Amino acid sequence: MSLDDSGYSGLVLEKISSSNAKVGDIISVKRNEEEYVGVLMPRSQVGSDSFHIIIKIETGYNVGIKMHQDSEIQKIKTGKKKRTIMSKEEADQRDLPTASILSTGGTIASKVDYQTGAVNPALSAQDLYDTVPELKNYANVHAKVIMSVLSENIQPKDWTKIAKSVASEIKSGTDGVVIAHGTDTLGSTSAALSFALQDLPIPVVLVGSQRSSDRPSSDAAMNLIGAINLATRANAAEVLVLMHAETGDNYLHAHRGTRVRKLHTSRRDAFQSVNDYPLFRVTEQDIEEIHPPKHRRDKDRKLILKPKFEEKVALVKTHPSIDGSIINHLVESSYRGIVIEGTGLGHTPNRLHSSIKKAIDAGLVVVMSSQCVFGRVNMNVYRSGVELLDIGVVPCEDMLPETTLVKLMWVLANTKNQEAARELLLKPLAGEIDMRSEESEYVSSLGGS
Repeated sequence: MSLDDSGYSGLVLEKISSSNAKVGDIISVKRNEEEYVGVLMPRSQVGSDSFHIIIKIETGYNVGIKMHQDSEIQKIKTGKKKRTIMSKEEADQRDLPTASILSTGGTIASKVDYQTGAVNPALSAQDLYDTVPELKNYANVHAKVIMSVLSENIQPKDWTKIAKSVASEIKSGTDGVVIAHGTDTLGSTSAALSFALQDLPIPVVLVGSQRSSDRPSSDAAMNLIGAINLATRANAAEVLVLMHAETGDNYLHAHRGTRVRKLHTSRRDAFQSVNDYPLFRVTEQDIEEIHPPKHRRDKDRKLILKPKFEEKVALVKTHPSIDGSIINHLVESSYRGIVIEGTGLGHTPNRLHSSIKKAIDAGLVVVMSSQCVFGRVNMNVYRSGVELLDIGVVPCEDMLPETTLVKLMWVLANTKNQEAARELLLKPLAGEIDMRSEESEYVSSLGGS
């Protein structure tokens, strides 16, 4: 790599140039009485800094070293040049399926800022291919950057952009689409795409990583290879989320896009299916079907794209000190829908009932989900639930609260009135509702089997 493209400037660039070193060379960095030896790495970060140099030391970790005027850099050995990227023409001549990687940012597409220690979205989709050369063994990869943001900054308009990009790749004839995405809101985006991309002909696989690619314990490479494998070979045609199934590196699980939740802040097996089973078990060699997908791969099927989302929808979690002012504010702010994350089977404090009724009378669609991780809403059991049903609150079965929020956003953008919205909300579209679980749960509660 040329030093012009290395990301270095100022004092550090001057010292690297004087040593005749290039990115990839093994160098010695002497600062004060300390010496560090490692491979010179490019600087990929948001913002500028002319005082830090990054090297990969023998343990596999990248370290940032702050340089001073009297610091010294010495080239020890020229790095081996390796060409991991073929031209598009060369790649497409190989007898392999075609996969589209769409990068949105997140840890799987990030580098560490060695000045602040922060992880920033600074890696392009092509960089993903560069850093995981094994991908060339599985597919002809076409990579694009849609956006470069951390997932906590994803907005509904971004779901629209991603959905349109996926539709474009499908139209081009790709065999599978992989979306590199941050993990914090990965479940919300997967739900959004599950509703926006109807009658999919091929799999759309969202993938992330819990640990950045510069760390020896990173799950990025395994997850990305698995995602490419799944997207191009699985006999399924729906939106899936693929992540580590356990803390080791033995296998991955593919979860339905409307049924997955991040259940741990940092573990590599943070993602689990809720009220459902994983669909596939994926290793480097095999794809094992665990549970039947809703639709099978069929490249002749015509995609229906409905990428609009209503942003004026809120998720309100009930808690012991909540009062009706939150609901009132949403009505006054011209919101069109409210998802209540109630307690247990779907309850709120009685003091909210009058405000909820006013919201429904004002034309808002108000729906109920549960704070419980597993199970379904049943508002016919206790008085509080029955009263909310009488007011007009819609119980959302066994949908996850975040899936309910996303679906209500989508429903309100694709229907004309309150009644049509209620009807569409309770219609299973992408595996988000399982009506069959109702009877089995009732039998279980009676001690049956």
